[in-house]
Amino acid sequence: MPLTIRSLSKSFPGAKALDCVDFDLRAGEVHALLGENGAGKSTLIKCLTGAYRRDSGEIMLNGEAISPSSTSEAQALGIGTVYQEVNLLPNLTVAQNLTFGREPRRFGFIDGTAQRAEARRMLSGYGLDIDVGRDLGAYSVAIQQIVAIARAVELSGKVLILDEPTASLDADETRMLFDVVRSLREKGLGIVFVSHFLDQVFELTDRLTVLRNGRKIVTEETARLDRVRLIEHMLGRELSMTEDAARRKTDPNVATRPEVVRFENFGRSGVVEPFDLTVHRGEVIGLAGLLGSGRTETAELMFGVRTAASGEARDETGRIAHANPREAIASGFGFAPEDRKTDGIIAELSIRENIILAMQARRGWAKPIPRAEQDRLAADYIEKLDIRTSGPEKPIGQLSGGNQQKVVLARWLAMNPRFLILDEPTRGIDVGAHAEILNLIRQLTDEGMSLLVISSELDELIAVSNRIVVVRDRRHVAELTGDDIATGPIVRAIAAEAAAQAEKVA
Repeated sequence: MPLTIRSLSKSFPGAKALDCVDFDLRAGEVHALLGENGAGKSTLIKCLTGAYRRDSGEIMLNGEAISPSSTSEAQALGIGTVYQEVNLLPNLTVAQNLTFGREPRRFGFIDGTAQRAEARRMLSGYGLDIDVGRDLGAYSVAIQQIVAIARAVELSGKVLILDEPTASLDADETRMLFDVVRSLREKGLGIVFVSHFLDQVFELTDRLTVLRNGRKIVTEETARLDRVRLIEHMLGRELSMTEDAARRKTDPNVATRPEVVRFENFGRSGVVEPFDLTVHRGEVIGLAGLLGSGRTETAELMFGVRTAASGEARDETGRIAHANPREAIASGFGFAPEDRKTDGIIAELSIRENIILAMQARRGWAKPIPRAEQDRLAADYIEKLDIRTSGPEKPIGQLSGGNQQKVVLARWLAMNPRFLILDEPTRGIDVGAHAEILNLIRQLTDEGMSLLVISSELDELIAVSNRIVVVRDRRHVAELTGDDIATGPIVRAIAAEAAAQAEKVA
């Protein structure tokens, strides 16, 4: 086997991230590495790639013991890694990215012609016919991922680690990436595939290994393991205690509850066409649609990130001022954005500091929250949301994705908003944290909070929503209630225009 890990251990102050973990990767296989956030996946990868120094254990590459002290050393040994956030330079051309650090030269200067030719050669086996002289940032995330893979394979060529590569891709882009992965497998490359999308795991991988609480639970051929058993391995408990517990029945009386906010003719040309929407107390409104349909834009208009050009928001007292996020917060609105790493957290600040940010912003920086109150809030929400950390002063950037998401939720819950917008609240987190957040949504609405939930996962929306609004081509095209809150009606509403056009052509 090209890669063998034996008894790998790694500890941090107050926590054991890996506890005598074994793992092996065969040549010509795609091997999934699975587990809840905090299970040890990222730590294992960082030990393997030299970002962390292991405490004990051994790593063997092609039968030889290795101990990389940096990612560049691991790459030189033959281990390449491609992350969800592509670690290339979007302001440089594709060719410059592919040859960075080893540019062909002529008379001491970079030879642009040879550089572009080298880039085309590197991409020739990946089915890409693109202009390598254009900036990488001009291309889709999927193409950037493939360029990153091509560079990693060229520089390493023995082991390729793909860490959540499809988290930002649509279905067509995912298929394109999978074709690339399969072709690399056929060439004998060993590929480690880290993903929270279990459908993709079953579609793509040959074997899988599950970690839980820093320990290896099982390694099994993917085809021999059913989904329920896999989830039980990941959670250490029955599925019925998680996803099924999060499901809710639509309350037929929700429309009779008091109104929290009413959006009237609300929109902005080129962003979202004007819409009407009334939100009731304790109601969850799901927002469904394809990527780019206008879901996130709707949320940003509601929260004042984008300014509405028409209409207004009202409550029982009259017009609500929320031309910007500060006014929205003052009006009792909260917003947990989709991209938590860029828009949701400040990685260098502690968990405590991230939790109190919104509350402090509402009070004003001239009136700092007393430290004792900050400590109490942090301790309360670490316990309530089961945020897995060694303490409130730990930098949030050191937490797993699911725990970062819980901190972002804690920030808004500490303010007790009347209307909370959650944009992809479970994206990129494990199945355990996924179920916990769905249960939290139910708890919040039982306590009277109103929510708008945006998700690409229809099952998730169906599980939590009292109503579902379908967005297509930056327009709100349907509102579903009762028995229509189901996959079929949602998909038909999303596809209605395409079907009508097809009938017209026929």
